[in-house]
Amino acid sequence: MTSPEQGRLAGPLSMSVANLCHRLQSQVSARTAAGFAEVLRRLGAPLQVAVAGRIKSGKSTLVNALIGRRVAPTDIGECTRLVTRFQYGTVDRVEIVFTDGRKQVLPFAADGMIPAELGVDIEQVSHIEAYLTNAVLQGMTVIDTPGLGSLDAASVSRTEQLLGAAKHRKDEDDEEGSDELDDTSRNAVAGAEAVLYVVTQGVRADDQQALAAFTAATASREAGPVNAIAVLNKADTIAPESVDGADGDVWKAATILAEKQASTLKPRVADVLPVIGLIAESAESGGFTSADAEALRQLAALDDDILQTMLISADIFTSWECDVPSGTRLRLLEKLDLFGISHAVEAIRQEPEITAGALRRSLLDASGLEAVRQRLSIVFAARADGIKAAAALASVTALAHASADPAERQRVHDAIEVLLAKPEAHQLRLLEALTLVASGAVDMPEDLSEEVLRVGSNADIGAQLGKPGAPRQELAAHALERAGWWRSFASFGATPAQSRVAHVVHRAYFLIWQQIREPQS
Repeated sequence: MTSPEQGRLAGPLSMSVANLCHRLQSQVSARTAAGFAEVLRRLGAPLQVAVAGRIKSGKSTLVNALIGRRVAPTDIGECTRLVTRFQYGTVDRVEIVFTDGRKQVLPFAADGMIPAELGVDIEQVSHIEAYLTNAVLQGMTVIDTPGLGSLDAASVSRTEQLLGAAKHRKDEDDEEGSDELDDTSRNAVAGAEAVLYVVTQGVRADDQQALAAFTAATASREAGPVNAIAVLNKADTIAPESVDGADGDVWKAATILAEKQASTLKPRVADVLPVIGLIAESAESGGFTSADAEALRQLAALDDDILQTMLISADIFTSWECDVPSGTRLRLLEKLDLFGISHAVEAIRQEPEITAGALRRSLLDASGLEAVRQRLSIVFAARADGIKAAAALASVTALAHASADPAERQRVHDAIEVLLAKPEAHQLRLLEALTLVASGAVDMPEDLSEEVLRVGSNADIGAQLGKPGAPRQELAAHALERAGWWRSFASFGATPAQSRVAHVVHRAYFLIWQQIREPQS
């Protein structure tokens, strides 16, 4: 019999963990059973993706671009000090959730955004829930978090309490302690399941610490190459002359810098991609209008020397005397910045008859958002079943450890071991091995660590084998060769901890070989 929750599960691994929770609920204490109920609820929900990063890194702007609607406030205000969860709903609505479980409906501001000021005592607010009809949220819940690095204590507390684990309270007249989650149990199931980490060109080595802070705020749900990618936001602000090899090209400079940041943040993230969040937000959320396109046409008609002078700085651009009103230019600057304006003008000059819609698409292409979305799809969506199942198992394990009953802990442990012994659960073993290597818990030679990360972090077989685009016969031969090598290493050359990982990698290669050899449908 399939429950409603199971009907929305990401795949067979999530189903296996859900079945384990259902079986154990009647065999554990009321508190642990309540924790399992929360795990089941999260398993049946879309993948929880937290957008994290330092203050003023442009997180909320990127959230709006991803959602396709300008709804998250981008200016500093009460709302930006709170966790805001954007999820799918059949009716647009916003709710303030208080620390005591009360909820209050919050009207949208006149501009369609969540109000920056809430009109309530923020110290009593747990978080904000925003339900939107946007289709993208059917497969992914986006969590906008307060900026890391310079958080006030209250924001830290809210982030720790609620990244992904709102407490579902019973009615006031329930018997105390019946099946309420205590803080320990609630923290055990807390945590976003995936991370989109936002950096700017001012990235520092201690962004590693900020990612670690995110991990701590999400109840030890490790950020790693399986469930985390980063974006280099505000790529248009990079001075190309400051980056060797950029040849004066802003986007090339951003790409080179993103590659360097990927090395800095490795192995916490799978990749770092350049993006211009402001242009992406304006182009994708309806902010760019036909009136904006017309104003850009007027700018394109200016003498080139004059326009190039105006584009030197924002002050010159808005104060220069020309036929385009200063207020209009200010509006363009707020939506596109100088880089976007320059790109749009060039597109108009190359194709004078370009429509407003085509110009918007050109700006969207220039923002880099599509590459971020594709990477989100590859890293997160294609692996949602494994990511969610692994996160759920981590929560189940944490709930068992929090139990005061040794027999209960052993019962849960034995059930997990039975589940992991099944062939279909090998992906979970691989994710576990990947986390051990990525976190440094198991020390491996650098070349072998790279191989484990590659096999475990990619959904595409060619990428897993380090041979993208290679013919199937070559892929099959390589997978079988590496399977044999890792089996030998596990038996003869590895430490006990390395051997544990090596056996998992050997099995992964063998399963890849079997998959390649299966006849294509």
